Amino acid sequence: MIAPSLGGASQVNAGRNGCTGLTVRLELLTESGPAPVGQAVTDADGRARELGPAVLPPGSYRLVFGTGAYFAARGIEPAFFPEVSVTFLVDGGTPHYHVPLLLSPFAYSTYRGS
Repeated sequence: MIAPSLGGASQVNAGRNGCTGLTVRLELLTESGPAPVGQAVTDADGRARELGPAVLPPGSYRLVFGTGAYFAARGIEPAFFPEVSVTFLVDGGTPHYHVPLLLSPFAYSTYRGS
């Protein structure tokens, strides 16, 4: 599970194990296109810490997980999902967002964590 916690960290896990070394990018979606907010690489727990600012202003955001490069580095090619994008809204009233990604070579799932 990869679980990006915004205003915190993000995390990715494959089964019970964290996905170490997976690049996660955070973007703010604007009328003129995506604007980079932050980028991190997951640690041994599958967490992408310090992905963005402590508090995200209200808006539409996207997390982009570099799953193709992650699987290629492990000899799993071609990746069925070369990247996973998760778009979500920040309302300004919630200080912390936890967005886990459960990942396998041929499937993924995500949800709003606590």
